[in-house]
Amino acid sequence: MSTFTYDLTLAGLSIGSAAALTGIGLIVTYRATGVLNFAHGAIAMVCAYALRQCVVGWGWPLWLGALVTLLFLAPGIGVVLERFVFRPLSVLGGDPAQTLVASIGVFVLLVGGAALVWGQGARDDAPELVSADPWGQLAVVLVLATGVGAVIRWTRFGRELRAVVDDRQLAVLGGVDADRVAAAGWAFGSFTAGLTGVLLAPYVRLDPYGLPLLVMEVVAVAVAARMRSLPVAVVVALGIGVGQSQLTRLHPAGWRGQLVQAVGANLFVVALLVAALVLPGLGARDALPRTATARVATHPGAWIVAGVLFLLPLGFAGSDLHTSVQVPALGVVLLSLVVVTGRGGQLSLGQAAYAGLGALFTALLAAGRFPLLPRLPELAALALAVLLVAPLGLLTGWPAISRHGLSLALATFAVGVGVSRFVFAQPYATSGLSLGRPSGFDGDRAYYALELALLAAGLLTTHALRRGRTGRALAALRDHEQGASAAGVQVPPLKLLAFVTGAALAALGGGMLGMGVRAFDPSAYDPVRGLLWFAAVVVLGADSTLGALAAAALLVGLDAEARGGVAAALVGVLAVGVGRFPGGPYEALRVAAGRLRPQRRVRLTVLGVGVRRRLRPVGVRTGSTEASGAGVARRPAITGRPRLPKPAPTPTTLLPRPRAAPPLLTAHTLHARYGGFTALDGVDLVVRAGQVTAVVGPNGAGKSTLFHCLAGTVRPARGQVRFGGRDITRLPVHARTRLGIARTFQQLAVFPSLTVAENVRVGAEQGRVAEPGSVERALRLFGLDGDVRSLPAAGLPTGTLRRVELARAFAGSPRVLLLDEPAAGLDTAEVAALTLVLRALAAEGTALLVVEHDLDLVADLADVVHVMSAGRIVSSGPPDRVLDAPGPGPQETPV
Repeated sequence: MSTFTYDLTLAGLSIGSAAALTGIGLIVTYRATGVLNFAHGAIAMVCAYALRQCVVGWGWPLWLGALVTLLFLAPGIGVVLERFVFRPLSVLGGDPAQTLVASIGVFVLLVGGAALVWGQGARDDAPELVSADPWGQLAVVLVLATGVGAVIRWTRFGRELRAVVDDRQLAVLGGVDADRVAAAGWAFGSFTAGLTGVLLAPYVRLDPYGLPLLVMEVVAVAVAARMRSLPVAVVVALGIGVGQSQLTRLHPAGWRGQLVQAVGANLFVVALLVAALVLPGLGARDALPRTATARVATHPGAWIVAGVLFLLPLGFAGSDLHTSVQVPALGVVLLSLVVVTGRGGQLSLGQAAYAGLGALFTALLAAGRFPLLPRLPELAALALAVLLVAPLGLLTGWPAISRHGLSLALATFAVGVGVSRFVFAQPYATSGLSLGRPSGFDGDRAYYALELALLAAGLLTTHALRRGRTGRALAALRDHEQGASAAGVQVPPLKLLAFVTGAALAALGGGMLGMGVRAFDPSAYDPVRGLLWFAAVVVLGADSTLGALAAAALLVGLDAEARGGVAAALVGVLAVGVGRFPGGPYEALRVAAGRLRPQRRVRLTVLGVGVRRRLRPVGVRTGSTEASGAGVARRPAITGRPRLPKPAPTPTTLLPRPRAAPPLLTAHTLHARYGGFTALDGVDLVVRAGQVTAVVGPNGAGKSTLFHCLAGTVRPARGQVRFGGRDITRLPVHARTRLGIARTFQQLAVFPSLTVAENVRVGAEQGRVAEPGSVERALRLFGLDGDVRSLPAAGLPTGTLRRVELARAFAGSPRVLLLDEPAAGLDTAEVAALTLVLRALAAEGTALLVVEHDLDLVADLADVVHVMSAGRIVSSGPPDRVLDAPGPGPQETPV
């Protein structure tokens, strides 16, 4: 028994060593570049194929093939990716969503390229670089981990690496060559990927799909190490490897035995699920696909062409018609990604799992094998399967409530891998399972007509989620989640709605796919397939239903007659360039056509010049609103200031300050800490109706923390926030908005894909009360009721966007307005007009709290000023007394 245990431990150490190599490579790449390299497994697969080609295909000596593969090919792949894929993305702003999509694009490209070059069949003749003795592999891992740790800790390169990780821009200003650091990180990460693939290939199936997924399953070790600690990654990898081997000793009877066997074979998947769903997330930045530009309406002619193309297969016959049957079904699956990712802005890499569950449940229900349910006709089975799978969308929807970016991507990917391994790969669920077509639709032509009807239902569902109040709320959620919550949008239920609807559509499409081929094929719904679907939808326009249909036709059509892998390679090429054109190829072609179109310059005659001078004196400028670029300056409607009365030198003489007002929003002994730093130390504050209360102080005084505690984005450690006598300390942001507390942001929080009027309408629909005419009143008050109302917010000048945000907050009829540096980005005239508007709001009874650096604005606007320092309010009173008082308060405030 002891010998058997020892042998299992050695086998586990061998598995754990390969996993540790993956963890080391992922951590080094992430620490050097901030990119979670989803292509790590694909690089490992390509290097394993390359070594086999050198040794088996070309007859090279093993040492020469290993030298070329590990010291030239693998690092070269990393350097090429850094230089031509990820460095341009960092120059364009380093959006984590775009880098993630590009990383998935590289994965898909390498997988498709390998399938084209080496075929899709599995290989079992990969050369063995290191003997099966795990001690050699373990020694390699320990040497690499120790060497990398020493370099990071004690060398100049390590100091530069830590500096780039902490703040890339600051490191560049300090003289660090961040590009060199990133290139070195990518080269080393790719080297470890290649070494992992070469070590694993002799002991697993070498195929373009299996090996990359196997390597990506062990990303759990890097996540468990918080993408930072190499020792933790090595220990976790070895521990899971040994544990997985030891589980093979257990053989319980009945269903427990099957469960133990499944866990024993997939312990890394279990670790991935725990790391992705239970451990704290990797960062909190929003993920794409966030629409950074305005919605571009699809031309009706495009829909006519698409309709004709989708009707054409009704005239096909034979294999052409049989292949075409897959297109509408896959189109419905991809529409689920449009709902979740394009409409809701939530990164979902696990939609293939829901499609597979839809097909599996349909087959089980139609065969009478679903527990507690009788055998059902195929169409009824499909409908019930959709209803059963839809609630399972909560598996990914619930983590999405608190996770963003890489964390959400890992959570959805983990769910997809878990379903694939623990459901689709288990014989007790799928053995001997077949799937027929509904009665009366057995032929390909009749079934294709049924698919078109179901596809139309899916299109109507996605269309409904784009229009009306729900559509505007989803667009706000996608464009700026914090801004949407501040506008009153109930973000958690809206995310769940997107994921549940997406799961239902994916299940419908998955069942249609299964009926189309008359079988349940688990490989058709594996996680790699899900990554391909995701990349295809994103590159063709995540928010475009027509793009999803085009992606379905592309994926089915290219791989139907050609060698497998063509579609994946093409989608990968397009996904690699998504950072430059996030709107997809259509947007790229539209921009290119606009640049190539000859610009006709209109010249006025002498008479025309004279008339223009009489109507608009030469030299008059319209302030900062003209300085946003030529594309905006050509729109006269957006360059004018708010149509308000010209402000007098002292606006307060026009609108007298109230003397006595009841308190609306109060803070009682608020305490807040960040680590060892005390941000708030027993702060008391009263915001009264009809008054403007200002908070000033130096940077780090606690102003922002106090503001966030009042707005609901930060929960104080101790103390209370009360609104009209009600304790709202634990209420979320959207709930406070619906009570009557609206806020604006220092960094603009507008929804670029919506028009100006739609932005304001979101605030009116989600605010405290829905008053008829509130949108028009807000637009008029802030000078947005002209032609600018119908313009998309994307690309508008800062001054105009500031007014849009204020109008949106005002449209919800708030009782309290929290304004975070409302004058940021405005010129002198706009600040004066803003002062008059805010005084008017206060005169009508609205309570205003302003956190502002512009002391002149505070002096003109505020009734009461509070000066903060070191987390406390050190002075309070009227502005003429507080702002002129000597001491360390507002004098230290940067203006």
